[in-house]
Amino acid sequence: MRNTVVNQKSERLRSTEQALVLPFDEVGIADIPIVGGKNASLGEMIQQLQPKGVKVPTGFATTAYAYRHFISSAGLEAQLREIFADLDVEDIGNLRERGRKARILMLQTSFPEELQQAIAQAYQNLCHQYGTDTDVAVRSSATAEDLPDASFAGQQETYLNVHGLPGVLQSCHNCFASIFTDRAISYRQIKGFDHFDVALSVGVQKMVRSDLSTSGVMFSIDTETGFKDAALITAAYGLGENVVQGAVNPDEYLVFKPTLKQGFRPILKKRLGSKEIKMIYEMGGTKLTKNIPVPVSDRHLFALSDEEILQLARWACLIEEHYSQVRGTYTPMDIEWAKDGITNELFIVQARPETVQSQKVNNVLRTYHFVKGNNSPSLPLPPSPHPFIPLLTGRSVGAAIGQGKAKVILDVNNLNLFEEGDVLITNRTDPDWEPIMKKAAAIVTNSGGRTCHSAIIARELGIPAVVGCGNATTTLTTGEDITVSCAEGETGKVYQGLIPFEVEEIHLEKLPHIPTKIMMNVGNPEEAFGLSAIPNDGVGLARMEFIIANQIKAHPLALIHFHELEDKLEKSKIFELTRNYDDKTQFFVDKLARGIGTIAAAFYPKPVIVRLSDFKSNEYSNLLGGKQFEPHEENPMLGWRGASRYYDPKYREGFALECRAMKRVRDEMGLTNVILMVPFCRTPEEGHRVLAEMAKNGLVKGENGLQVYVMCELPSNVQLADEFCEVFDGFSIGSNDLTQLTLGLDRDSELVAHLFDERNEAVKRMIAKAITTVKQHGRKIGICGQAPSDYPEFARFLVEQGIDSMSLNPDSVLKTLLEIASME
Repeated sequence: MRNTVVNQKSERLRSTEQALVLPFDEVGIADIPIVGGKNASLGEMIQQLQPKGVKVPTGFATTAYAYRHFISSAGLEAQLREIFADLDVEDIGNLRERGRKARILMLQTSFPEELQQAIAQAYQNLCHQYGTDTDVAVRSSATAEDLPDASFAGQQETYLNVHGLPGVLQSCHNCFASIFTDRAISYRQIKGFDHFDVALSVGVQKMVRSDLSTSGVMFSIDTETGFKDAALITAAYGLGENVVQGAVNPDEYLVFKPTLKQGFRPILKKRLGSKEIKMIYEMGGTKLTKNIPVPVSDRHLFALSDEEILQLARWACLIEEHYSQVRGTYTPMDIEWAKDGITNELFIVQARPETVQSQKVNNVLRTYHFVKGNNSPSLPLPPSPHPFIPLLTGRSVGAAIGQGKAKVILDVNNLNLFEEGDVLITNRTDPDWEPIMKKAAAIVTNSGGRTCHSAIIARELGIPAVVGCGNATTTLTTGEDITVSCAEGETGKVYQGLIPFEVEEIHLEKLPHIPTKIMMNVGNPEEAFGLSAIPNDGVGLARMEFIIANQIKAHPLALIHFHELEDKLEKSKIFELTRNYDDKTQFFVDKLARGIGTIAAAFYPKPVIVRLSDFKSNEYSNLLGGKQFEPHEENPMLGWRGASRYYDPKYREGFALECRAMKRVRDEMGLTNVILMVPFCRTPEEGHRVLAEMAKNGLVKGENGLQVYVMCELPSNVQLADEFCEVFDGFSIGSNDLTQLTLGLDRDSELVAHLFDERNEAVKRMIAKAITTVKQHGRKIGICGQAPSDYPEFARFLVEQGIDSMSLNPDSVLKTLLEIASME
């Protein structure tokens, strides 16, 4: 019996290897040598994942045997070897001439009759299934393609909206010839593939009518940081080629995979792209497709609904899990999707292994920093006027810094002007630009998102790129020195001049383990995924104020009472911020929930302590619309702030928005690792009032595991620590406020700034007493103030007192960890 099965498999293998055409549902991932990576993956998904709900358009593939039969039957190999005898991919002119001759030779050689007949029969079968002259996408699929360490993205041609058998045959022929595009020749040479060991398969796939709807690209990993638990989705109107090639700035969506799999709805980010053009069918014309403008009203709308975002993310999880199982190792995926505008169905049209983050060495943490000093944009208080305002901003690709002379190139025919170490400035790139991209110190483009061609190749080459700047080619001038920074979060920046920077490498396997928990202070959600790679025990302080000031920008009461605002200019600014929201309060809730959700997801399931808002009245006044709702206080530092606001009739409806956002993070996103913390709580009675106000808004301490901590930053918090233990689940020492109130000085006053010192004995006694009392009552206590980040001796003092955790600025975490290890 066993011999019969083996013989059947051998017979199938022989027949498959000698077939000219195979339907997708007869091939799988093991058939890459037969139909190439792209087609093998389509067959794999149709067979294995379509039964699980992942929809994939069907079709057929010409085989590697068909390609080699074409080459051998026409005697082309000898002629091609002669063309490539003196190939020099570093010489752009030489590369272009060799590629042009090879393609002409391929196109002037007719397909064998038996290959034409096989394609015609397979296309006829497809037409029987979908209708006469079915529109198809014709895609190249090389046998050395979509490998885990080499993407070969866009090296060969794709033809969309191909109609009728003559068009299919011509497109297949064009695909065969595209194995010798300049970019494919150069890429194979760089990656060490022999040009004659690689064969080409062509996939002919039922066309999804996304010209009438939307399409895009998604990754089952964060493309910039390598954070494994997020799915990144990009979307734009029309056919997906514009997203792939970077011709549009698409929408971006980020979904947290672990709680998505648990049934929650963790959409962490929705970023609106400009989506200025869309690619559609060219009906009755000479072109297969064309680009047209998108109506301005549609550009301001998201291209996908929340349900569609979540559906695509679920499919990304299924695809990643399947390929990881098949390959026996974690395999993040790069996936193209499309929505049919007639049936409103979503489809997966391609899936390949991601080739950059999955290949990185995970035990080495490499970080780029500007050298601190008077000439650095990383100064916390830069000189005025600030000499380092970026010339341009866009989407950050990678986490590196690069610099050199700008070289503005608008036409692929001028690539010979580019020199090693230049910074490429262009509208966008496609695979034809790759011969010079590998020479670039950095890349800056007008258009494109984080999943476009420029971004993919920049990551693969390990160089920084800022994409989607809008006006890079007109703002920057050839020959000027510039610095391109992708090391400051998701927003990439282009600075004038060559700014000194340094690269730090830390071997994580050498770090010691210590009993004291080392946590981080994190405010910017854009940095959270990257920071989570630093060894840590969670987040000890996530400040809401950063998100409110930088992303929301408007006073919560101004959003609630938008129609009553008196300042017309500020009202118009708020309208622009919230143009997609009829309910302006929803804007606040969405932005705050997604910002905090991103930080919580980055460190999940470790604890993330989120401090409720602690703006002072003068800071609230600076928000849009704030002056109408804020009092004037002589000393806001000691006035209406923190806990005293939350239950006050003059502000409680603003606090309710914070509660709505935090309830969404915990209940809808499933991020129950969020611990809430109340700042500037003067008395235990005030603590009870705040908890009651939270409960009115659905945040009940103890329910669904909700813990509520209090900031220990007032002398009353220390003196009545035993009573505060009856109200709250834990404490976090705020050394800045505790120091100013113990020493009786205003930390905002320059006149007494020289007296401010957390190491003062009075402050240390306060802290020691707080730690002792809280631990006696079985509560956790940590510190989230600046002191242990600034002073190693202060960190040692805290360890000696038995503190449970320290939350530090990210750049101090490893230094302090090593310091504590030396004493423990």
